[in-house]
Amino acid sequence: MCAWIALIALLPASGLVADTGVAQGRPNLLDLPRIPWEGGPGYWRNFPASAAAGWDDPSFFPIVAWYNGISSDSEAQYDKSLGINTYIGMDAATPYSLFSDNGMYWIGPPLNDSFTRASKNWVGEFLDDEVDGRYTPEQGRVHLQQLADQAKADGRFAYTNYTQSVLTNDMAASDANAYINDFTDVVSVDMYWYTVPFCSSVPYRENYLIPIPQSQCRTAASYGKTVRMLRQRDAIDGKLQPLWQFVENLNGGPGDQAFTANITPDQLEGAVMSSLINEARGVVYFNQSLSGPCQGGSIFRQSQVLPDFCADAQVAAVKKIDSLIKELAPVLNTQSYAYTFGSGLQTMLKTYNGSVYIFAMTDGAAPAGHRTFTLPSGVTGRSVQVIDEGRSIPVSSTGVFEDHFASESSFHVYRVDE
Repeated sequence: MCAWIALIALLPASGLVADTGVAQGRPNLLDLPRIPWEGGPGYWRNFPASAAAGWDDPSFFPIVAWYNGISSDSEAQYDKSLGINTYIGMDAATPYSLFSDNGMYWIGPPLNDSFTRASKNWVGEFLDDEVDGRYTPEQGRVHLQQLADQAKADGRFAYTNYTQSVLTNDMAASDANAYINDFTDVVSVDMYWYTVPFCSSVPYRENYLIPIPQSQCRTAASYGKTVRMLRQRDAIDGKLQPLWQFVENLNGGPGDQAFTANITPDQLEGAVMSSLINEARGVVYFNQSLSGPCQGGSIFRQSQVLPDFCADAQVAAVKKIDSLIKELAPVLNTQSYAYTFGSGLQTMLKTYNGSVYIFAMTDGAAPAGHRTFTLPSGVTGRSVQVIDEGRSIPVSSTGVFEDHFASESSFHVYRVDE
């Protein structure tokens, strides 16, 4: 947390949203510094297309399916039932009406003539994928600049995704920083820690901005570290943009390499929550499985049409965590506070409508199990409600409560009513 506090002092005001002491129309509940952010729902008002689409609604949180074709209203509605609200990657014949009729959004180039500049549900442009892995830095910058100029001319935000190489010290910092800062309004990195062969490499070699020891590689905490490393790059120019996070909904391993594992339902939920705790502003599900016994080009669609599909449990986990995101979107869309609750934890602290919210997991370094939380000074509630778990925890007179985390991917969301 200390790095975030330092960043508040270093970044110019033009790159941050000021902490006015007022959130959701109520006085600031906590006398704490804030985590730097790009503006929450208000950020989307900078782009006419996303503003017109209602992305500035505090109850909206981007949840994206990567390459999941829709050919009917029933398919779109099925995806919507899973919590998906946005698509990237689609067959060129897909009519715009499937997006507008079903309240779904498109990020990418116009698929066909049914898309016009007035198409309200076409909110952003996807520039390209993994340019850092397919071009030299010089070529990649030229390529992205051309695409970014075209995208922004239409009033839509520009988004791209990179490989994990931009988070390593193997790439020159100047090249990585340019990729992250010079072309986009939204950015992400894909690294599927639970299912790629990398974590099992012998010898193991990593050279990341934040160290990821091999013993901690296949943990939900690694997804959170990805977001933190990406923010380090993003903050260099003093202007922040939303960071989205890729999570595999089954397997993220390359098809030309040996199968490692499929992500489990608990791991999937944990990877998403760790990303959110570390300030991800959107979730993108990698919707393909290219290795192993359960493969497919569209996991969500296969789960809809195939009986007893081998990824049904993972898709159910997507629906479960997306439901929680939707429930808590107004909370997630507020600026977090900088505060450390105790050792062995990764946490996020927010307030909304007079209540204090704590999102918590273990940090991936210490074993799962028992954890002790110390509430910030001024929080007077003496009972903690555990969201979606139907239980409460007493808080001591000194502001301390305790809870248990069954595994490294376990998480809890707490609400303290003042």
